[in-house]
Formats: sequence, C-alpha cells, structure tokens
Amino acid sequence: MMEKVFDSDDLPSAERIDAWCELASGTLTPSAFTIDRGSGFRASLRAADLGAAQVTAMTYSSLESRRTPRLIRRSDPELYAVGLIVRGRQGIRQAGRETVLDASGLVLYSTFRPFHSWVDVGEGTAASVLAQVPRALLPVPPDKVGRLLATPLSGQEGFGALLAHFLTHLATGAGSYRPADGPRLGLVLLDLLTALTAHHLDDDTGISPESRRRTLYLRVRSFIHQHLGDPDLTPETVAAAHHISLRYLQRVFQSQGQTVAGYIRHQRLEHVRRDLADPALAGSPIHAIAGRWGFPHPAAFTRTFHAAFGTTPRDYRHHALTDPGAPPAQR
Repeated sequence: MMEKVFDSDDLPSAERIDAWCELASGTLTPSAFTIDRGSGFRASLRAADLGAAQVTAMTYSSLESRRTPRLIRRSDPELYAVGLIVRGRQGIRQAGRETVLDASGLVLYSTFRPFHSWVDVGEGTAASVLAQVPRALLPVPPDKVGRLLATPLSGQEGFGALLAHFLTHLATGAGSYRPADGPRLGLVLLDLLTALTAHHLDDDTGISPESRRRTLYLRVRSFIHQHLGDPDLTPETVAAAHHISLRYLQRVFQSQGQTVAGYIRHQRLEHVRRDLADPALAGSPIHAIAGRWGFPHPAAFTRTFHAAFGTTPRDYRHHALTDPGAPPAQR
C-alpha cells in the first residue's frame, strides 16, 4: 500500500538535496532545511493516503528542519503529526520543550506551532515513520494536546506499542491492503492516536463509544497474539485480563464479524501451519509445534486442523516441505 515517492539514488548527487527539500515541503509540511552539501546526502520517502490521514516512511542522512512562524503564516495544513523513530537518534523542540529519542520512541508535534527538529547519524541514515492527521479530527481539546507536544512517548508499551505496531505494519508492507482500505486504516490510526493522547492526559472524555470499542478490539487482538501459546487462553480469561464482561467482549468482536474463540483458534492454526511449512523446523515433532501454539492435546489438534484445512498436519507438512511452490490449499 505504501508507494515510492522519492529515492535519492535515482538522482545525481548534486541534485539530491534540493529535490528532497522541495519534495518534503510539498509532501509533508513546508519547512526550512539545513543539510551539509558535502555530506553525500541520501534519502527515501514512501507514502500511503489513509483518507484524511497520511502515513510516510522515510530514511534520511543528517539534517535539520525548522517550521518558522513565517512558514506557518504562508501555509498551514493544521495537522498533528506523530513520529515513530525506527533508526538513529533524533530530536525535536516545540512549545518550549525539547526531546531526543532513540529507536521505538514516539513523539507528537503540530504543524501550526513552530518547531525545530534534527538528526545526526554520521555517514549512515536515520529512519522514521510519520503519521499526520487533521487537527480538527482529533477529539481532544488542542490546549490539552499541547501539553504532550515534543514529549517522549513510549512505543513499547500500552497504546504506544499498538500505534508503533500499526505504523510499522504499514511501513513494512506486512498487510495485504487495497486502496479502498485506506479510509478504514485512517480510522484505526485516528482511534489509536486519540487513545494514546487520552491515556497520557488521563482524560478520555472526548473519545466516542465507537472509538473506544475499536481501540479495545485492537488491544485485545494484541493481547491474544502475545498469549497464543497459553492453553488457558480463552474468551473468559481475555475478558478478565481487560476488566470487561465476557458479553461485552463478544459484542466487540461481533461488530468486526468475528467471535473471540474463533479468532483465537484461527490465529493458533495459522501459526502452526506456518511452522509446519518452515524447513528450519522440519525436525520438530508436530505435537511440539502444536503445543507451542496452545494445542496441548494431539488428537484434538489433529481433528481441528483437518476441519480447517481439509488435510492432516502430517500430510500438510509433507506437501509443504516437498512442494513449497504449491498453493496453500493444495498442501
């Protein structure tokens, strides 16, 4: 879904910096760049439109950028931006605060306030994923959001981890999305950003019930993926871990056309199927692989696998390893 927009390797060295400055100001936010012209500058940019929102995956050499009051007066798309640091130490100063982040750090800033950002990576390149959403769509008062600008937000726990995973998933192309999925993904992005800001502000009064349900669905899915190997993972234990009733949890999944038990079973089976087709695991007993993904009883697992895929685990592994080019349905 991410489309290539810019790659400095496609240009002569002498043209790269000017081309990047023009492209970044047009695609992202008009800014003034400071880049050492003798540094052998390199950069790339891929972007995905998610309805009103946009996600951009970038790499770049050392640089500085400034969003000045004059540039804001000239052109202001009135966006909130949240950046996920993938590689390289990067810093930003805005609203009287300054933060420097390493990989997995998140930072929120706005286009309607001046900022100064920088990255210094020597001879290599830094990398980040940037999400931009219109200021008017974030249902949190601007004065409250202002308290979070240029503050470090963890991308390794809670809602920050969910947002970081979502952005990484898009940037790496891990999902098979169609252009028509863009607005739906934009809604997911807005839900996660809303939940992240509300969490850090300890104020969820601006979050709609629909947004809460969608965010809860994403949290529960992440929890399930982390605990697939636990044979005691059930809809009841999932509900208890999130301090909600089983009935409410079931309604949340029904709104997505799923059941909790069905989702758990499907994810376990897909992980088993992946491992059975992995040549590196050819020496692992089938019952051990099944047990690793929450199927402790071999006979029951075999029946479940056969019902789902129309073949036994042993036959599936044999065909997957001897004829890896066959379509999954024929394995």
